[in-house]
Order: sequence, then structure tokens, then C-alpha cells
Amino acid sequence: MNIELKRIYDPVSKDDGYRVLIDRIWPRGVSKSAASLDAWVKELAPSTELRRWFGHDRERWQEFAESYERELADCDPELFRNLREHADDEGLTLLFAARDTKCNNAWCLNVILKITDATFGSCVALSWQWFRVSWAIWEMRS
Repeated sequence: MNIELKRIYDPVSKDDGYRVLIDRIWPRGVSKSAASLDAWVKELAPSTELRRWFGHDRERWQEFAESYERELADCDPELFRNLREHADDEGLTLLFAARDTKCNNAWCLNVILKITDATFGSCVALSWQWFRVSWAIWEMRS
């Protein structure tokens, strides 16, 4: 499974594979043609209420990730299967607009795609522990 995270403002690369925007609102200053998207999956973005509450405040990161995980548990499992297929085939790039490249919904979705099986089941049952472990690994890489 090959999943990359990238800001929508970063240059398009031939190595991006299947490019998916996972934000609920269209990013400012980016034309749809320049974005070169294969899909825009708003259904996997955090709710407007959660996004506004979080406001990219790192003090709220843990609670945001837990709440977003619960929201994703209610999403259509077919959306996850589709992304996994692309990640397994040509590679998948999850695109986001946030300035913070570590504390954002793409990072959470990336972890969830990697730790859940193809049937998706209940993401919530995996617990916040997976996020903590993955976050620790991410921090060590930086």
C-alpha cells in the first residue's frame, strides 16, 4: 500500500498516482485544472463543525483526531475500499490544504487506511492508541 500526503499547493508529480482531495471546502487560490485531481472525496473530510472547532490548534489535536476517527466510522466503507485499491495499484496521494503537515485530517485518514482491513469495520474499535503510536513514529521521522 503506497500512500503519500501532500499539500494541494505543492507541485503535481508523475509519482503522485491517484490524487484525491480530502477537504470539505475547495482550497483558496487553486484552480481545478491546476489541482489535477482524480477525485474530490468530501465525504471523508471532517465535518464543518469539527473543522471549525479544531482551527488547526495543536492543543486540540488529540481530541480532533479522536472525533474525526468517530466521524469516519460512519462513512461508506466503499469509499475506503476504493482508496485502498488505488493505493495498492498505482499509489495514492491524499491532498489537503492545511499549512500544518502533521496535524491534519490527511494524516489521520492515512493512518486509518493503513491500520484497518479492507472491510473497514469499526474504526473506533481500533482506539486512540493506534494514533499515538503512529504519531510517535511520525515525530521520530521528522
